[in-house]
Amino acid sequence: MSSDQASLDFKCWTIGKAKITRVLELPPLTADPALFIKTNQQAIRDRKEWLCPDFADEEGNIILHFQAFVIEASGKRILVDPCIGNDKQRNHEFFTGLDGPFLEHLAQAGYPRESMDYVLCTHLHLDHCGWNTMLVDGKWVPTFPNARYLFAAAEYEHLLQDDHEDAADVLEDSVKPIVEAGLAEFVGSDHIIVDEVRLRSTHGHTPGHCSVVISSEGQEAVITGDVIHHPVQVAIPDVSDNFCWNEEMAHNTRRQLLGDVANRGALLLGSHFSGPTGIYLEPDGNVWQLRKSDGRT
Repeated sequence: MSSDQASLDFKCWTIGKAKITRVLELPPLTADPALFIKTNQQAIRDRKEWLCPDFADEEGNIILHFQAFVIEASGKRILVDPCIGNDKQRNHEFFTGLDGPFLEHLAQAGYPRESMDYVLCTHLHLDHCGWNTMLVDGKWVPTFPNARYLFAAAEYEHLLQDDHEDAADVLEDSVKPIVEAGLAEFVGSDHIIVDEVRLRSTHGHTPGHCSVVISSEGQEAVITGDVIHHPVQVAIPDVSDNFCWNEEMAHNTRRQLLGDVANRGALLLGSHFSGPTGIYLEPDGNVWQLRKSDGRT
């Protein structure tokens, strides 16, 4: 699948009066699960009856998306997790020096960059904040000039001290220019953005990690961030990813979130979930199984 085809694969969900739209940045990535989560291909093959073909292939490789969500609620537009970004120099070949049409496709979905009211980063890893900025005449400038950028205060403080892989580069090219432009707001982990959209602390993957809860007219959806990377983790929630700051904390947070989502009948929108992206959960002993939601395209 080409980048153009992938990015134009929009999906939409209506939660009461709120609308959520998914926009892909890259084609789906198929990879050995061990590259991202602490499990193996056999664990995927053991569950292929419900993971294939949307979330995994027959060989036991997982399929991941790199995508952003736009929430329309209370008359505001909120961009959640603006992906990797063009022209960023990163340690991983897959993420470095991108030159893709994400902004054009965002506009084609009905969201030109000037129309955003808020940009929210669930956490400050490179694939969740890269489009905060764009390169113009050799300088990193805010991509969404009319938006307020919301960063969890604990997440920002951690990034200032983080020496892991690309953290320093993320700070310099994707966060610091926002702060210097006066567009950053440092918020608590339970911050209410608008009446229908609030943050929920889901720390563990990073110290200030937040998920996003959308509630309207008795309906609810949760955008996960990286509290969960792949749907297989609903069945094996104590399996962590390879990038966690505190694995035990992440395990506990993931179980709490999945339990709440199942109990409330909420739509779970996985930030890296491929295929339908949205799922519903049902209890399966002390873990969960899923039902898919294709969304309204």
